[in-house]
Amino acid sequence: MAVSERRGLGRGSPAEWGQRLLLVLLLGGCSGRIHRLALTGEKRADIQLNSFGFYTNGSLEVELSLLRLGLREAEEKSLLVGFSLSRVRSGRVRSYSTRDFQDCPLQKNSSSFLVLFLINTKDLQVQVRKYGEQKTLFIFPGLLPEAPSKPGLPKPQATVPRKVDGGGTSAASKPKSTPAVIQGPSGKDKDLVLGLSHLNNSYNFSFHVVIGSQAEEGQYSLNFHNCNNSVPGKEHPFDITVMIREKNPDGFLSAAEMPLFKLYMVMSACFLAAGIFWVSILCRNTYSVFKIHWLMAALAFTKSISLLFHSINYYFINSQGHPIEGLAVMYYIAHLLKGALLFITIALIGSGWAFIKYVLSDKEKKVFGIVIPMQVLANVAYIIIESREEGASDYVLWKEILFLVDLICCGAILFPVVWSIRHLQDASGTDGKVAVNLAKLKLFRHYYVMVICYVYFTRIIAILLQVAVPFQWQWLYQLLVEGSTLAFFVLTGYKFQPTGNNPYLQLPQEDEEDVQMEQVMTDSGFREGLSKVNKTASGRELL
Repeated sequence: MAVSERRGLGRGSPAEWGQRLLLVLLLGGCSGRIHRLALTGEKRADIQLNSFGFYTNGSLEVELSLLRLGLREAEEKSLLVGFSLSRVRSGRVRSYSTRDFQDCPLQKNSSSFLVLFLINTKDLQVQVRKYGEQKTLFIFPGLLPEAPSKPGLPKPQATVPRKVDGGGTSAASKPKSTPAVIQGPSGKDKDLVLGLSHLNNSYNFSFHVVIGSQAEEGQYSLNFHNCNNSVPGKEHPFDITVMIREKNPDGFLSAAEMPLFKLYMVMSACFLAAGIFWVSILCRNTYSVFKIHWLMAALAFTKSISLLFHSINYYFINSQGHPIEGLAVMYYIAHLLKGALLFITIALIGSGWAFIKYVLSDKEKKVFGIVIPMQVLANVAYIIIESREEGASDYVLWKEILFLVDLICCGAILFPVVWSIRHLQDASGTDGKVAVNLAKLKLFRHYYVMVICYVYFTRIIAILLQVAVPFQWQWLYQLLVEGSTLAFFVLTGYKFQPTGNNPYLQLPQEDEEDVQMEQVMTDSGFREGLSKVNKTASGRELL
């Protein structure tokens, strides 16, 4: 299980700092759908712990093993602290980043689906309040047993945890299979009550939730709130350690992630087939092959390997709750190489390197000086996001860095294409090679549109799709991204394949000035008795 702590990398020499950073990046894959979050000195009022899509008979287990508020006992009695569990029908997750500091989520009455776990430190109990239709959402004290003797939902029974001396609840008040439900005379649910233990100046309790029917299925978001820190400048640091275990009947994956194992495996095979086909084309046209063509082949194979490790990781997450460490490291390495190769290849093709020139201009060198470090930063941000829990203090920061850096890279790779288009437009009317330059200009314009569409579909349309579709169909986001990437690879290979009739690869053997000189020499009779010399693709002369 991964532990995310708000402690930073600590102090030490640059070598020690680098070693710690490397461990964070490469061993971050140990996190899975069994989460453990430990925060010290936290001051945030709202912490988004996790989001998960549940099917019928899915379960959510939460164990608050430590909550240290760091205040005097009299102040702790009046605190408003607790958890909230909300449900959304699509990929949208409730956000508290822009709410009013006087608007506490634990004090609101809601007509929509919402469950509040209010921690009462004065009476040492946790009040559970339900809002909206929740007829088959069962809440139980304690965690699920490791190996239940009989599958299925336990029967609801009324129970009220009994407070005992020393701060806590008795063993009899915590039945493992008894939901903490209090029903009134009318049969409607009243407030539920869970026991709260107090030991060594800290509080702890645990509960689990079972999705009882299809009506309760959906995307659930679990959050922690300390409303006393809502007022700016009056925050009080607190410590919290919480374990979250989420599971569906078929494994530890969320509803939207279940198809990803097969999806990534199929897409890996598609990229592998595309890479093999591309290499076969290069072997059949050796005279027109440039270095950039082999770089494109390396990109296809690296993408295939990255998807293969990604698929295997999801398989182990689904079965064990966390991936295998070594495979996770291999995936991160392949992902880093793939990201760097992708943007470098797009920029090199757009600049015309190795096709029509072997030296990059100063402006193009500056673009590569921006894109390469940015891609390294983007991949570092991605790995850190994968290794962090959603509730970690720096999770949102790294997510914003990844989004911003990715947009900068997408914009930067367009500049070489635009410069090449302008160069060909200027050259088409000055150097006499009008036909060839116009053909190249048309090809570059097509490539520009392809890059724009690729960025648009994988960055904008995909995000809108993720927000719009229901929770169980959010895997269509990954399908659109990988499908768009495959289509972009195939179209780029088709446009710049090493064939003799490709205008991008044609270096004219005689330009229009040579044609004019030949006409002058023929009219003057100077070339009588001479035959024309042609060159083949291999450079040999034929008389």
